[in-house]
Amino acid sequence: MNRPWMAVAVAVSLSVMSLVPARGQANRPASPNPLRYDLLLQQGRVIDPKSNLDRIADVGIKDGKIVEVAQHLRPVDALKTIHAEGYLVMPGIIDLHGHLYASAKDAPSYAQDISLYPDPFTLRNGVTTIVDAGSSGWKNFDDFKVRVIDKSKTRVLAMINIVGEGMRGSDYENDLNDMDGGATGAFAKKHPGLIVGIKCAHFTGPEWKPYDEAVVAGNLAGIPVMVDYGARRVERPISQLFATHLRPGDIYTHMYSGLRGEQDPATGLASAPMLLARKRGIFMDVGHGNGSFYWTVANPLVRSGYIPDSISTDLHIESVNQQMKDILNVAAKFLAMGETIPQVVAQLTWNPAREIRQTQLGNLSPGAIADIAILSVEEGRFGFMDVANTRMDGHEKLQCQLTIVNGKIVWDLNGISVDPWDAKTRSIDPHLTRDWTIYYQPAFPPDRARFTTYPPIPETSK
Repeated sequence: MNRPWMAVAVAVSLSVMSLVPARGQANRPASPNPLRYDLLLQQGRVIDPKSNLDRIADVGIKDGKIVEVAQHLRPVDALKTIHAEGYLVMPGIIDLHGHLYASAKDAPSYAQDISLYPDPFTLRNGVTTIVDAGSSGWKNFDDFKVRVIDKSKTRVLAMINIVGEGMRGSDYENDLNDMDGGATGAFAKKHPGLIVGIKCAHFTGPEWKPYDEAVVAGNLAGIPVMVDYGARRVERPISQLFATHLRPGDIYTHMYSGLRGEQDPATGLASAPMLLARKRGIFMDVGHGNGSFYWTVANPLVRSGYIPDSISTDLHIESVNQQMKDILNVAAKFLAMGETIPQVVAQLTWNPAREIRQTQLGNLSPGAIADIAILSVEEGRFGFMDVANTRMDGHEKLQCQLTIVNGKIVWDLNGISVDPWDAKTRSIDPHLTRDWTIYYQPAFPPDRARFTTYPPIPETSK
């Protein structure tokens, strides 16, 4: 009996098997590299806001760390050299505002089914670190850690919610009895460098307790508080939040929503409370989402100089398919409003690293963790939407070409790190590739040449 489906199945199975390392090979330790660098990025436009660097340079990486940034580093000193001419080479992006506690336990809530697993939405956009903004509280953080943080290639940090149960829905998030700054702060202290902030969000009541308890927790753990100010209530005006409740170094997200007094109704510019917040050293974060970015708020504030400290997404299942899309799309909106590329790079990298007090990230200094994004700047006519579904046109858009986490390539859009398909030999010993990439690169078989050379297709067959 003729069974063509069996041939297809066998072919697919063999194709898949060819992508899988032989038994034992995937877990084999990387061979030691005697050279100065594992990976060398050559001739890109290197922007490092921490060191005020913006020039054509090379970046040398070894053992997951930045070795040096200089001109004319030698390819012979590296296992692998990638040519980055025409691209931006910058620290890996830090997204301060995502919702990542993905599972199906609660429906619908940000502590589960509105959240997203990070890797499919981060690495392809140059995001090497993302902060979950309060999806879990101290009562369910351990579950979040096991389900998401420990399994992700992206570095996932967390701000735990002042609500012990996290963002399990309105009834939980408005439960004043579950807002315990002492318990939250004590729990955060158990996870230094992993829990990097306290989140207070979505509260609809008139009380100040959520914000004050969040500050108690922040003081106890030595970490900042991020506030999504919830419903606008006359009993707790934003002016008082900034003047007496938040501390210098705390973070206000959804800064361009205009829903809670961020914009002066007479001038259209930043309101007096927003000016006070900046004067007091409270950081301003975008937190775009699908309800917190209006052109009629953002454009006059940005063009008058009230720019964000950090650009973030508010990543969740709704925002990625609506006006936000991804962090590079959000960043391009600020280019459309007149910001420069170095300003935007700082708002994506070094600024958020300082906000969460993780200064080993977000920079390219020697000894820093080698998290790097390589971006292209595409020119043309592009449209950018706000949450009111209106469009601003721009002429620049950012595209991630390559992402490196801990010195290893985890995303390569156009194959700039791999050999051409018809190469006769590997450009590097396959046993050494695990020093600089997560992509498995098997050795070529000796008879490979006979599969890479073909006569031209006859004209009659085209």
